[in-house]
Amino acid sequence: MITGELKSKIDRVWEAFWTGGLSNPITVIEQMTFLLFIRRLDDLQVQREQKASFLKRAVKEPIYLPEQNELRWSFFRNLDPEVMYRLFTKEGGVFDFLKNMGAIDSSFSRYMKGATFMIPTPRLLAQVVDMLSEINMDDRDTKGDVYEYLLSKIASAGQNGQFRTPRHIIKMMVQMVQPTPDDIICDPSAGTCGFLVAAGEYLREHYAAELMRPEVQKRFQEDMLMGMEFDPTMLRIGAMNLMLHGIENPKLVAVDALSEANNSFTDKATIILANPPFKGSLDREAVDPKLLRIVDSKKTELLFLGLMLKGLQPGGRCAVIVPDGVLFGSSTAHKAIRKAIIDDHKLEAIVSMPSGVFKPYAGVSTAVIVFTKTDSGGTDNVWFYDMTADGYSLDDKRNPIAENDIDDIVARYKNKAAETGRTRTDKSFLVPVKELQDNNYDLSINRYKEVVYEQKLYEKPEVIIEQIELLDEERQELLSELKELIQSPINAAV
Repeated sequence: MITGELKSKIDRVWEAFWTGGLSNPITVIEQMTFLLFIRRLDDLQVQREQKASFLKRAVKEPIYLPEQNELRWSFFRNLDPEVMYRLFTKEGGVFDFLKNMGAIDSSFSRYMKGATFMIPTPRLLAQVVDMLSEINMDDRDTKGDVYEYLLSKIASAGQNGQFRTPRHIIKMMVQMVQPTPDDIICDPSAGTCGFLVAAGEYLREHYAAELMRPEVQKRFQEDMLMGMEFDPTMLRIGAMNLMLHGIENPKLVAVDALSEANNSFTDKATIILANPPFKGSLDREAVDPKLLRIVDSKKTELLFLGLMLKGLQPGGRCAVIVPDGVLFGSSTAHKAIRKAIIDDHKLEAIVSMPSGVFKPYAGVSTAVIVFTKTDSGGTDNVWFYDMTADGYSLDDKRNPIAENDIDDIVARYKNKAAETGRTRTDKSFLVPVKELQDNNYDLSINRYKEVVYEQKLYEKPEVIIEQIELLDEERQELLSELKELIQSPINAAV
């Protein structure tokens, strides 16, 4: 858990960037990501040097050659700001080294192509290096917490059509699908890789002993987590997020997931966790024809659902956030994708979320759809939950509050057999598949939820009139007493 002191230190770094002329949150995080990676490289070099010294042999696979020592964090952090800045910006300097470190096989170094150093002044660079040096990042939890707190500061919506999914909503979805070390977990719109990070943390918490086995740990580091993202900046941020959470070499693919160029996804994932962009329509020419055969649409939210059906292995599970329009849209494509999920696969659950969940980014109402790919149907009773609170106020401030449905959602979803007695007036209930089909595959919770109106009884009009007349008489009496009091001899003398 990140402490108040640590938050304060990060806040000062953030403020230094803003006062130093960098105000775009994504740019600030990317520049801080570069610096954190440089610091991490030096830490790795120190570990290898210490190991070599203990074994009394040469450093194995050094990151820095002896003549490159000036490029190390531990060296340049103590330099004069002007000298440090020249060392970063010159040919063959720190940033060039970062962009051309082909020998360092890591998720992050692979995505440095096209990276740009944008810290504008020596003073700002020196300030930020000093402040980051003060932050203790010796263990995985602290490093992960630091980066998560940085990412929480993305306060502008729609940056490249993306915004950050709240961590508690991600954690809820991970708990619902319950990944195991046998799964291949994928996010086809990875962004900052929050879903992959949360899945990794879940596996560490629930399968710690199994992950200690070398072959399982290797799979965890290299094959178990897979993400796709076309924005190179977000790829770098996502890769760093995973690395600082101890996942060194996940499969991150630089590709537009909906394009024909994406050939890395078919029938590979056993779990999909995602919050794909809802940014309107795409050019049909840019969309993979195989997807159009599943769902003939230009809307990204529908195309991503088709992609998930295409990409999951049979038996694979998916939890995905969609705008409410997907649940009840009347277009041919909307109905077709809902019909496919219900009739051809197994729809498990719909969790309706309040519109404030994504504030301050957006006020759109959303839902979580959970389904299993079967290719042979299987939908029987679909579980609906009407979330009204997620532990935070539903305004732009999103302050913590006591009301929170998330624990109840997870507990009830894991024990759906106990939901059979629930009525349509409860927060959660089951709806038979036949009823969904009869309602034109409408998945809006309001179609099935029953609202109980409280009956209020009122007096007859003549009784109410009599009560008003009595009140009026009392008012007249009080007014007369007040007049007598004002006109009394004592008051008159005054």
